[in-house]
Amino acid sequence: MKVGFVGLGVMGRGMASQLLKAGHEVWLWNRSPRAIEALVAEGAHAATDPLKLLAEVEVVHSMLANDQAVRQVLLTPPVLEALRGKVHVNHATISIELVRELVKAHVAHQATYVAAPVFGRPDVAAAGRLNMLAAGPAEAVAKVRPLLEVMSAKVWPMGDLPERAHITKIAGNLMLASAIGSMAEASALTRAYGVSAADFLDVMTRTLFAAPAYQGYGKMIAEEHYQPAGFAMALGYKDVGLGLAAASAEQVPMPIAGVLRDALLEAMAAGDGELDWAALAKVAAARAHLQQRGKA
Repeated sequence: MKVGFVGLGVMGRGMASQLLKAGHEVWLWNRSPRAIEALVAEGAHAATDPLKLLAEVEVVHSMLANDQAVRQVLLTPPVLEALRGKVHVNHATISIELVRELVKAHVAHQATYVAAPVFGRPDVAAAGRLNMLAAGPAEAVAKVRPLLEVMSAKVWPMGDLPERAHITKIAGNLMLASAIGSMAEASALTRAYGVSAADFLDVMTRTLFAAPAYQGYGKMIAEEHYQPAGFAMALGYKDVGLGLAAASAEQVPMPIAGVLRDALLEAMAAGDGELDWAALAKVAAARAHLQQRGKA
């Protein structure tokens, strides 16, 4: 199949690589051309702009950073017209408001929007082991499912409304933020009493919280290993904000999410926006003044 991929960041590169390895004809476009050089060397085609990419493919995948990038790259009259008759698979985490706008615009231009946000970090994407949600018109989801399966360990159908996949992704990221925040604060507490984060989190992630999210982020906190970021603090702040906006629209109180947003903002204000969001542990340690107390 002739497949396009727009947005070749740390996640998109790994995902597009899986499509290429599966034998598909892959066309790529990214704002920074250097990001696609390695894939072009492996046989992918580079497009000079999104319109030229769309002229070559029947399905286009996108993995852009945020609402603003999606609007600038994809929600323009020329691009929407070029999408006519094609399927657009969006893997990005974006606002529910924008999802609804995109669906309406695609229908108006006789294109099809499929939501396929993912759970997994860059190394998981590079291994083709993502967990991928999928929602949209049944015929379109069936058409692109073989492509989704190439990039994932499992595809999770979420029905025919794209916003259901997107809200599931947003809610999942809220749970991840909560897990990181709770480990950050709990390990700050144990450190104040002389128990290292490494010792404490080793016990917790082998017993009560023996799950991948706790184990992976717990290891990062224990080792204070926050670079390179698999998921940057600034992106976490964006996603928690998306959750709060969606909650406000449906009058769903989420006080924990508000606390997490403030902690992420505090980290960004301290200059840590590019660190992995596991560095919320730095915020908890700073609030407890552990370094000043000789508990660092």
